[in-house]
Amino acid sequence: MVAEWTPKLVADRLEEAASTLRRLPVAGLKPREYGNSWPTVIHDAMEAYGWNEAVVRLGPPPAEAITRMDEAMEWLRWLDQEQVRLVWLRATRIPWKLIEVRFACDRSTAWRKWTVALNRIASRLEAKREKVLQHQEARQPQQNLL
Repeated sequence: MVAEWTPKLVADRLEEAASTLRRLPVAGLKPREYGNSWPTVIHDAMEAYGWNEAVVRLGPPPAEAITRMDEAMEWLRWLDQEQVRLVWLRATRIPWKLIEVRFACDRSTAWRKWTVALNRIASRLEAKREKVLQHQEARQPQQNLL
């Protein structure tokens, strides 16, 4: 369990969720008729050298990362629609300049709205954590010091 929920920790978890979502396999999302029947060309080392830039892609995310992603996606329900867009754009590392254009505001206003949204999530998570801790303390038997 997390010691204390902070806006920085919430932002990190949302970035991890965006990264995990990007790493999930996407096979079968398009209808079959949009593909082609040609096999993929596999070049051997002699033909492939310098043909294209090497693309290294991480494998699929582990189950724990997917669980944390699902948990972080649930947090977005606590925000209004504009806050969700802003928080998710930052989680996917969209530059502030593009966010300024999309939201028609300057950087400091966009940053302030982003910070308010993160604080809103962090305070709600912290309240949940404290409630769980209080419940756990209430369930522990009292020991007599006699």
